[in-house]
Amino acid sequence: MMKQPWFTGDATALAQAIAQGEFSAVQAMEHTLADVAVMNPALNAVCLLRADLGLETAATLDAELSYCDTPRQRQQLMQRRPFFGVPLLIKDVGPATAHPQFPSRMGSRVFGLQGAQWPAMGTLTQRYIDAGFVVFGRTTTPEMGISASTEAVAYGGPTRNPWGLAHSAGGSSGGAAAATSAGLVTLAHANDGAGSIRIPASACGLIGLKPSRGLTPCGPLAGESWGGLAIDHVLTRSVRDCAAVLQATMGADPGAPYCAPAQPINTVDALAVPPSPLRIALCNRFFEGDAVHPEVAQAVANFALQLQALGHEVEEASPDFSTLDVVRPMMQVVATGIAMSLQATAAARGRPISPDELEPAVWDALRVGSAISGTDYLQAVNALHTLGRQMAAFHTRFDLLLTPTLAEPPAALGRFAMGNPDFMDYRLGPQGLWRYSPFTPLANATGAASISLPAGLSTKGLPIGAMLSGQLGDDTLLLRMAAQWEAAHPGSVPLAPCG
Repeated sequence: MMKQPWFTGDATALAQAIAQGEFSAVQAMEHTLADVAVMNPALNAVCLLRADLGLETAATLDAELSYCDTPRQRQQLMQRRPFFGVPLLIKDVGPATAHPQFPSRMGSRVFGLQGAQWPAMGTLTQRYIDAGFVVFGRTTTPEMGISASTEAVAYGGPTRNPWGLAHSAGGSSGGAAAATSAGLVTLAHANDGAGSIRIPASACGLIGLKPSRGLTPCGPLAGESWGGLAIDHVLTRSVRDCAAVLQATMGADPGAPYCAPAQPINTVDALAVPPSPLRIALCNRFFEGDAVHPEVAQAVANFALQLQALGHEVEEASPDFSTLDVVRPMMQVVATGIAMSLQATAAARGRPISPDELEPAVWDALRVGSAISGTDYLQAVNALHTLGRQMAAFHTRFDLLLTPTLAEPPAALGRFAMGNPDFMDYRLGPQGLWRYSPFTPLANATGAASISLPAGLSTKGLPIGAMLSGQLGDDTLLLRMAAQWEAAHPGSVPLAPCG
């Protein structure tokens, strides 16, 4: 058993406590650093720590608070900075959270022990800072973010699930999930290109919203990630945190190639208004009809009953396509993106990348992506757009789609380590990742909003997630649905027992 974390509430409660003077931002940072020092060795979730910068930022915030002499002034400060003094870990991959003082290794030996320096501040990073967060480190990810399990060789070993240390914390935001679930932090930044927020949310018993395509910023260093498949948000232990961070960060930044539909109302205010009765399609099997793990099926069936008890209509129905119809074109886009990134790295350093610098599956992803023609790439993109049209038709009948998040409880470590020298087989083969995570990629393919919520525990005590997905722009609806469910089932998002 690891130590109990110093603060067991959510990020909103922590910010309020700091603003009310229960403890300072510096004290919150010092306690958090102490927890990381004691708890992270067992988890391997934090891969870069800048205690000096965290303490410096916290001291600046404490000075800002010292000028607030009245409750009214503190309230105004909290309106500007709703996460005042809250320590934040950002994921070690992706341009949205670029920070010149926090280099990234992307889970890869290619970038060396010091990591690649970012030339500019990411818009999303700046919005976190403006909201009052104290950025103090980065969390682990599989190499280049292309696995559903975080076991990067570059970090010296796998990231472990705090609910069961022999099991995966998920991926690619596995470090963020492990740190949040164990209580090292109250929430953590994550991103999602094929399920990388929702997979670790399911594996670690957390709340994970993949926002609609374009709802959170990716710039200024990129216009989109993986052809629009990937987007950034956070992993949380409360719906109100999930909604409040979205409210603080959403909206296109200057020069963005597109943006998501505007949310109808403030996402935090929306939580107080339960949704009208919804029509929800339940697909508790693979799209092909294969059965998921029986414990997963039972947990999701129970979750469906909970939604029915809240007044929603749940009917069994499934989209009319296969999982591979979704995942195959996505992996062509992903491989192309990996090749583009690694080719740029090789050009910048003036020498080619060698096989001993990459894990076998990633080395082959570089080969596959480099061989994809422009027409093949656009055909893959068109296939994804076709799925978007099909799901739009599906949503004329159903407001939301309910599925398992993962087809099984959290996998044992080692099962999805990237030693397979065939990238497409690693992802699409008979034992590939698509059999573990058949449901999450669909929302990335279509750009839709999708959220994973804790649905129960396996007989081994490992978390199981249920996933609700809507249409592009349905983020507020999903948050209202999640808040209604959370209110009816308090205590459904506890800290991991070893936390």
